[in-house]
Formats: sequence, C-alpha cells, structure tokens
Amino acid sequence: MAHVDPAHLVELALRNATPTDADAEALRHVERCDRCRDELRVLLRVVTAARTAHLVDLSAAPPERVWRRISRDITHDTPPPGPPPVIPNHRRRALLTLLALLALAAATGLAAARWSRHRRSNGRSG
Repeated sequence: MAHVDPAHLVELALRNATPTDADAEALRHVERCDRCRDELRVLLRVVTAARTAHLVDLSAAPPERVWRRISRDITHDTPPPGPPPVIPNHRRRALLTLLALLALAAATGLAAARWSRHRRSNGRSG
C-alpha cells in the first residue's frame, strides 16, 4: 500500500486549493489507512490552531532565538533574520498567523523531504 506523500497531506490540511482527482484518491486512502489518517488529523489540528490564534495567545513577540531556530531549520546556509519589526496591533494577528503557517509548511516540507529520502535510501516504497 502506497501511503499519501506527507507534502500532499499538508496541502490537504491547508485546504488552499480547489480539490483535484489526486486529492480525492488521497482522501480515499486516508479513510482506509490509520497511519495517514493520524498524520492528517495532527496536521489539521496544527492548521486550525494557527488560523485561530489571537494576539492574546502570544502575549509578547517570540525571543530572537526562536527566529534563529526557524531560520536554521529552514535553510542551513542563510544567516538568521533579526527580530521582526514592531507592527501595529491590528496587523500583528494576521502576520503571526501567516508566520505560523509558513513555519508549519516549511517544517513539514523539510520533514517530508527527509522522510522520502530516508525511505528511498532504505529501499522502502510505502
């Protein structure tokens, strides 16, 4: 049984695009596969949490070490960005949500790529 690619599960969780035949096929697989269903369930919870975050959920800007860690995890050759500029309150929530979704997508993409390379190097097909 070929499992749904982790990057595809992320796309399904984000629900940003119009569903395709590949999405329908992936969802049929998810209905039958405990592992893929659990992965999608976790991703949906993370996306929902990021999209429903409020300013009060994050009382202060994250410390600079958080931004360095995100940068290091995304690219190993780019110096870390400085802390974000001060942003008016009415825009802060949208920016925090966007940053959380971008970090989620980047981290999931990296994990999916590593998982895929690991599977190929071990001769596994799913």
